[in-house]
Amino acid sequence: MTELTQSLLKELFSYHPDGYLIRNRNGKPVESKITKNHRYARISVKSKPYAVHRIVFLWHHGYLPKVTDHIDNDQLNNRIENLREVTHQQNSLNKKRDFNSASPYKGVRPASRARKDGIVPWEVSVSINRRQVHLGRFDDIEVANQVAIAAREKYHGQFARHA
Repeated sequence: MTELTQSLLKELFSYHPDGYLIRNRNGKPVESKITKNHRYARISVKSKPYAVHRIVFLWHHGYLPKVTDHIDNDQLNNRIENLREVTHQQNSLNKKRDFNSASPYKGVRPASRARKDGIVPWEVSVSINRRQVHLGRFDDIEVANQVAIAAREKYHGQFARHA
């Protein structure tokens, strides 16, 4: 079986600055799409499927990291400047908010119990060093969101994603 290398990829493909690959043998863009079975666009190289963003990363940098992250969270944006090597933890910090959440904000959820006056406050928690850390309860959801944003910026740095 042929090992996937940067030299093999450069022999087979050219890279377009818009983030897609072009087959060198015919000059046509490589067709790739996201399917219901895969979260990322895939292509075949020597009859083996690969995620396009990983091929683009290898084409440019000469190695395949364990995890490659789309900085803007757009799985179809495979421009090299949108791809970076990350750890699993950094990749999970950069994910979008859960759209099944009862809150419109990441890291903010209704408290599990109402106060004695019947008001259900908003709880804020963020991941810090692989642990969910509770940051408090707030009556105002906008204040709760600002607390969550500030904590993500402080603890997640360049991997902070607020939406």
